[in-house]
Amino acid sequence: MQTYEPLTRMLIRLTAASCVSMIICLQLDWAAGANYSKVLASTAFLGVAVSVCALRSSYGKILFLGLTLSWFGDVFLMATTEKLFLCGLVSFLLAHVAYITAFVVRGINLRWALLSTLPIILVSLGTSNWLAPYVSPQMLVPVNVYTGVISLMVICAIGARGAGAPLLVPLGALLFYFSDLSVASDRFVNSNLQNYVWGLPFYYGGQLLLALSTKSTTDNSTMPEQTIA
Repeated sequence: MQTYEPLTRMLIRLTAASCVSMIICLQLDWAAGANYSKVLASTAFLGVAVSVCALRSSYGKILFLGLTLSWFGDVFLMATTEKLFLCGLVSFLLAHVAYITAFVVRGINLRWALLSTLPIILVSLGTSNWLAPYVSPQMLVPVNVYTGVISLMVICAIGARGAGAPLLVPLGALLFYFSDLSVASDRFVNSNLQNYVWGLPFYYGGQLLLALSTKSTTDNSTMPEQTIA
């Protein structure tokens, strides 16, 4: 069982503290403070990946690209206009494509992936039906495409676990997946703080787990399971 260096642990705490700060700022209706906290939290999970030597493996490099695209998505989603929301959606969609690529490079057990396909598809179809009455005609196709891509990301993450990836991978992917429900609910259905209270910890928790899954010292796709000390 591996532990993490002090710098990594500090960056994990910084991500968590910034996430809490963001929720408090949103509660106080202090947009600037929430935005600063968001940028800090997202930058910190990039730092976590670097601190565990993500850039020393092919898997880590590709997943780090996904984390970087997520950082840009977070920045775009600070805006409230539909155009910039779409930019954020595209950034996160590309992030998920990067995650899918990373999982494929690392290796996927097709049996695990296929077994997870039906339940993930059912949840995604239910989500699409739930959102459909609230989404504008211009956004309906982008939202459905995004839902399909993130669903495939989760399926590939579970398949990667079946091929020996650490548990951090499917857990991180699932947390990210469910955090997007809070974003969709806030953006399209009903904007309120409750969406952020659970959605933001899910999102940053998921990104941290994916970042930590890149811990590597070689270019070998097989990596040991890890836990936070």
